Amino acid sequence: MKKIGFLSFGHWTPNPASQARTAADVLLQSIDLAVAAEELGADGAFFRVHHFARQLASPFPLLAAIGARTSRIEIGTGVIDMRYENPLYMAEDAGAADLIAGGRLQLGISRGSPEQVVDGWRYFGFAPAAGETEADMARRHTQVLLDVLRGEGFAEPNPRPMFPNPPGLLRVEPHSEGLRERIWWGAASDSTARWAGELGMNLMSSTLKEDESGEPFHVQQRKQIETFRDAWRAAGHEREPRVSVSRSIFALTSDLDHAYFGADRGSSDQVGSIDNMRAIFGRSYAAEPDVLVDQLREDEAIAAADTLLLTVPNQLGVDYNAHVLESVLTHVAPALGWR
Repeated sequence: MKKIGFLSFGHWTPNPASQARTAADVLLQSIDLAVAAEELGADGAFFRVHHFARQLASPFPLLAAIGARTSRIEIGTGVIDMRYENPLYMAEDAGAADLIAGGRLQLGISRGSPEQVVDGWRYFGFAPAAGETEADMARRHTQVLLDVLRGEGFAEPNPRPMFPNPPGLLRVEPHSEGLRERIWWGAASDSTARWAGELGMNLMSSTLKEDESGEPFHVQQRKQIETFRDAWRAAGHEREPRVSVSRSIFALTSDLDHAYFGADRGSSDQVGSIDNMRAIFGRSYAAEPDVLVDQLREDEAIAAADTLLLTVPNQLGVDYNAHVLESVLTHVAPALGWR
């Protein structure tokens, strides 16, 4: 069995061709798609986080709303840019959303990707410390978050509080037990995957990574997963880690599928530059189900991961995206032993 969920970037545009023309459209449709995904038997509903853009940004109100409307499906992010985050406030929001969802939160976080504005995190009140890079700042915020999520007291109580305190140092509330084990790091390189394994975070690897060997994307990603697991074992963590990969996969089962994604047949990996890094971008998969099965069987990274997140074209609406998920779950996953 492999967990299969969706990942939405949450775009909206006033273009009449879009079914998501406003922020309200995206938020409400995201809730409806998560409910539909659960009814179809999918395992996860994940959302990207971008700032200063017509995309989903503040994730916790959305995750809490989905948590209240669903009962089984995992809900999470892929990923939250930690350069923008106050880790203590984030721990409060995450704890509340996780409690509403009954412990189903799976939070993907990272150092972030290029944003819509220059140094956007500065507008949020953050700046690297002396000698730090912005990536260092993101990792520092992450380590504070991980420490706080352990639920141990650290704050000196007021001797004359408004309300009685429990004994000892105080922790951030509400605290959700077990959330610390459900934090995932979005790694673009082997070195950051190793760092995630050392700290005991799960690994979230997307459709791009640093091109470190010139090999096909799925091979480099599979080696990244091995690097992560080696670091995890060396660190002596007791539980088994989880690994997710993201893919654009479209089973062409209707005329509408062919119209939207038929041109993606035979796509291949692409190499480019992002954030001053030579990056390799994984191919999209679009074909009839029997062809897809043969193609996906050769993807070494999907085989190595326990969780597959299907990137969805959210502006095509809830019904069509539910169809995309159902097609993979029904026509592709069983033949590959994922169901």
